[in-house]
Amino acid sequence: MASILEVHDLVKKYGDFTAVKDISFDIQEGEIFSLLGPNGAGKTTPISVLSTLYASTGGEAFIAGHSVTKEPMAVRQLIGVVPQDLALYDDLTARENLAFWGQMYNLSGKALKTRIDEVLSQIGLADKANQRVKTYSGGMKRRVNIGVGLLHKPRLLFMDEPTVGIDPQSRRAILDSVKDLNKQGMTVLYTTHYMEEAAELSDRVGYGRHVRYPAARPGAGRGSANCRRSDGLCRPISRRRDPAFPLRVMVLRDSLNGRCHLTG
Repeated sequence: MASILEVHDLVKKYGDFTAVKDISFDIQEGEIFSLLGPNGAGKTTPISVLSTLYASTGGEAFIAGHSVTKEPMAVRQLIGVVPQDLALYDDLTARENLAFWGQMYNLSGKALKTRIDEVLSQIGLADKANQRVKTYSGGMKRRVNIGVGLLHKPRLLFMDEPTVGIDPQSRRAILDSVKDLNKQGMTVLYTTHYMEEAAELSDRVGYGRHVRYPAARPGAGRGSANCRRSDGLCRPISRRRDPAFPLRVMVLRDSLNGRCHLTG
């Protein structure tokens, strides 16, 4: 399967502070790839760079063959972004919010109306589309936030901790919607600090931590970070270890079950 995203030695600095140093990974079209790590591990910064919001300090990344640094406009047509912070107007309805953002993607007229109806159905808010967003629960607002990222039918969707601060029922609805999107062919880069979310959703997982990798427990066996089974279960296919590396990426693959769990 071809890679839709390739990241090569990406670096991002803010003055003297290095937020991301030399990370490299790829995402294959049609998969869910999760970046897992605690708050402050640097999960959001790569998404900010890959979505062309911030310029990288070094390295390079390609989305569907287009350089993130040299072809930002082409990249923006291919990606959808669901930010951690809500990008909604409280005094507008869900339909009005989607209409506003749809116009930012150059959608208009009947095509925009049709697409808004499709997205509202997709996120389960068709019956509440004309209510002001300020009357919504936190989970409903998160779903509208996801809808904004879907409007222009992107090939690659960036989802930055979309379940933060919501109730369990809303969280369950969002996780199910991510899986449904993936079944429809959507490729997803998903960030989270919940291990159970990464385990449930992901084809592959990258783990980021400021200090070091969690130590693999000897003999932890199947599904652990130090698994070396001959049948290929959960074998590391990419690992970076550097004492000065703020965000480290370790990608695990479960070739039979499509799921991996990090232990520490």
